Amino acid sequence: MEIEDLKEKLPNITDPKLLAELLKFGTVHIFQSGKIITEPGQFIKMVPIVLEGAIKIMRMDEDGKELFLYYLEPGETCALSLTCCSSSRPSEIKAVAEEKTVLLGIPVQKHEEWTDQFKQWKEFVAMTYQSRFQEMLVALDAVAFKRMDERLMRYIVTKMKQQKTNELHTTHQEISNELGTSREVISRLLKQLEKKKWIELGRNIIYIRDDFEELISN
Repeated sequence: MEIEDLKEKLPNITDPKLLAELLKFGTVHIFQSGKIITEPGQFIKMVPIVLEGAIKIMRMDEDGKELFLYYLEPGETCALSLTCCSSSRPSEIKAVAEEKTVLLGIPVQKHEEWTDQFKQWKEFVAMTYQSRFQEMLVALDAVAFKRMDERLMRYIVTKMKQQKTNELHTTHQEISNELGTSREVISRLLKQLEKKKWIELGRNIIYIRDDFEELISN
């Protein structure tokens, strides 16, 4: 990979010295779709920057129930990973490759050095904390204040945008795991959306109308 290639994948970083450092010390990691990248209790030894693909970040409770928090997409890193790296604490989240994903792993020591050395790295980290904090507030608000049907519809919209498709290949059980409810509840709510002709259900696939987001906003 050349500097120009990295610059294209990380448009917020233009400092040639920082880009050269990223190339010199970063390690490329490739994860296939569905591969678990990090689990609760593991120590994170690198700052992961997504170059291609997407990563799903989830919180897990003691019983193994999962709650979807946010996606990491190209050009982004994980605020929770940054926090664990900086404090040498084990991970409290589960990270799974949503599709084939390419990461650039930055050694923790370099992250700490670059925070003092490069203004753009410091800004990149600060922007990461801000955007991830906002997304976690949205997730918290959804759990605390939204009905499950509202949460499901927003979940579908998020998936559509992240995967850039109107066909979601997933199961009712997978959705229920991410939203922290039962499969029966999700199946019932999806059937209600199908009766409205907003979606069409197939075997492990959901076909979604082009104007779905507009419909749920009205």
